[in-house]
Amino acid sequence: MALLALWVAGLLAYQLPGPGWLSAAVAVLWLALAGFTAWRVARGRSPRRWTAAVTACLGLAGLGWLLLTPRQDRDWADDVAQRLHVASFDGRHVVLDNVRDFTWRSETDYDARWVQRSYDLDQLRSADLVLSYWMGPAIAHTLVSFGFDDGRYLVFSLEIRKERGEAFSAIGGFFRRFEMTLVASEETDILRTRTNARGEDVYLYRLHGMDRVQLKTLFAAYLDEARKLDEKPAFYNTLTSNCTTIVFDLARHIAPGLPLDYRLLLSGYLAEYAQQVGALTPGVPFSELHAKGRITQRALQMAPGQDFSRVIRQGVPGTGQDE
Repeated sequence: MALLALWVAGLLAYQLPGPGWLSAAVAVLWLALAGFTAWRVARGRSPRRWTAAVTACLGLAGLGWLLLTPRQDRDWADDVAQRLHVASFDGRHVVLDNVRDFTWRSETDYDARWVQRSYDLDQLRSADLVLSYWMGPAIAHTLVSFGFDDGRYLVFSLEIRKERGEAFSAIGGFFRRFEMTLVASEETDILRTRTNARGEDVYLYRLHGMDRVQLKTLFAAYLDEARKLDEKPAFYNTLTSNCTTIVFDLARHIAPGLPLDYRLLLSGYLAEYAQQVGALTPGVPFSELHAKGRITQRALQMAPGQDFSRVIRQGVPGTGQDE
């Protein structure tokens, strides 16, 4: 009962219209009502009017939850303003609309650019796991970067689709506060903004043991997710539909036996899990993979005109640039 009362309080706090202080006040009043009723019941005093009031509130909250629907037509922040669209895909050649290619000077100073890109999946050669740390060692944003024979890279990232002026809240993510979007981006955009503009600490690991067929399967699974979100919006969920669970779910397309693990929630430790299941470069201690996979300083110190993707992979085991 206590958990149900807390759930209703969270729903009120994150879904009621109006200023945040008003939503918080209503949530506190609800908790007071629920707590008072529970106290009365515990003392053997449960007037019907109090019980009925609490029951009615629970019913209304449940109905409100069911009526919440994700939308595509909000005033979105610039970096998620467009939806990734699979213009064509024949199993080998893919054309993507709305690939993000921003130039970031700071979090608020940038040149917005959405482009069309074409890829030949027979030219896929690598996939890298990228973890970007923004709130301590246990929590990281998870991205996957695919490399092609022509030297290009494309990064996929599942993110909340923020409205203009909105900020991420992990708790709000439990209460259908945000829609989600799948971003496809150039590395010079989505990785560089994290290292150079947002001040996050970013690590890159080469995924091991995937042949070209498996790389194509994983890439195609991302395309399928893009199609679904393009056709029908969905809510982000901090627990079940986030940047890490999508990587795990899609990886099961090529490795169905992958075990569930607490590190899917504590995503900052995801690379350790990946090494444990044999997905990272073999024969290298994790401490070395972790140290050499830190790309933050290389990104910050690179000279103008250098190849960003090449520079950040210098020394990363398994990339062919680790000598």
